[in-house]
Amino acid sequence: MPTFVYIGEDATGNEVKNTVEADDRFTVYDIARENGHTVSSVDEASGFSLSGLIKIDQLNYFLSRVKDDELVMMTRNLGSMLKAGLPLSRCLTVIERQTKNLRLKKIMKNLQASINKGDQFDEALREYPETFDNLYVAMVKAGEESGSLSDVLDILSIQMQRSSSLKKKIKGAMIYPAIVLIIMVGIGFLMMIYVMPTLVSVFEGMGSELPKTTQTLIDVSNFVNNYTLVSIGIILGFFVGTYYSLKSKYGKIASAWLIVRLPVIGNIAKEVNAARTSRTLASLLSSGVDVLRSISITEEVVQNHFYKKVLAEAAVRVEKGSPLSEVFTENEKLYPVLVGEMILVGEETGNISNMLKELAEFYETEVERKTKDLSTIIEPLLMVVIGGTVGFFALAVIGPIYSISDSI
Repeated sequence: MPTFVYIGEDATGNEVKNTVEADDRFTVYDIARENGHTVSSVDEASGFSLSGLIKIDQLNYFLSRVKDDELVMMTRNLGSMLKAGLPLSRCLTVIERQTKNLRLKKIMKNLQASINKGDQFDEALREYPETFDNLYVAMVKAGEESGSLSDVLDILSIQMQRSSSLKKKIKGAMIYPAIVLIIMVGIGFLMMIYVMPTLVSVFEGMGSELPKTTQTLIDVSNFVNNYTLVSIGIILGFFVGTYYSLKSKYGKIASAWLIVRLPVIGNIAKEVNAARTSRTLASLLSSGVDVLRSISITEEVVQNHFYKKVLAEAAVRVEKGSPLSEVFTENEKLYPVLVGEMILVGEETGNISNMLKELAEFYETEVERKTKDLSTIIEPLLMVVIGGTVGFFALAVIGPIYSISDSI
């Protein structure tokens, strides 16, 4: 009689793994049902089994990640179910069953187990910082303490959706120029390998002195053809080095300083940071998080080094009794003037969270409009770059031919 191994859960939700002898897989399900177990997978123990050597579920868990859109949907559904009157543990079970993401499924299962043990929801979320950031945990904690967790989750889902939408729009605007530049580098590399060697033999047969531009191209072509792998390594090393340099401490500071000073892009960067700061502060304050904690979490949310410094300074001053608007007003080179003025009005009227929400919506709309306009600005600039590159190659190739024609 063959031996089977089944994995499932017992009545309390704990994972079980049993080895049983049965005529077929259907009998295994009957045995598991008699033991009060639910079955998630059945494998025959006899013979070679890849899943016996490799834990596929664990491998899939570590390879998968929870995307922004999945987290937004999970948060929105969780808030809706809580509003409908379902207990939290039941809501987590429903989300676990409906999601296809293995990592999120596992997290929901573990969260449910923590809630059943009596842990607070925010404490359980804190165990998964790669999925639930400090903003998420702080807002959930505030919702639990105020008894309005479902409302807070609705606010949080809106916050995450707007933030995700903003990132997508910015990335979308950058994809086109990045692709064009990569294609240009690729075409240039192929020309050095296949086109220039043919022209080099022609130029050498002319027996005349070549222009510097032509000689430069010939030298580059000779190097690329003689050291092709080294050339590929240099190109890849440049891109990889640039990427990791920007990820380093000083690279982040340098890029943060540069990006807000670039024409056109600098204004968009300022408005993106203004929108992100306003949206995060508005969400936290409206959820009941205290001002100092809200500023501290917002400092973690923003990415630019200099904006972090402004928010750190704001926390220090607010703790000493200064108004929040003071720091933003003094840093008009980073935050637009409207930010400080709107926060000041919110402080005077006692309605700062709504003012910040309106401010966030205004700048999110502005960024959306400007990112659309950015593509129309980038296209002619790319045409100039492409035209200049093509012109350089054309002059370098045609120049010697014309010079020989003139001498004849």
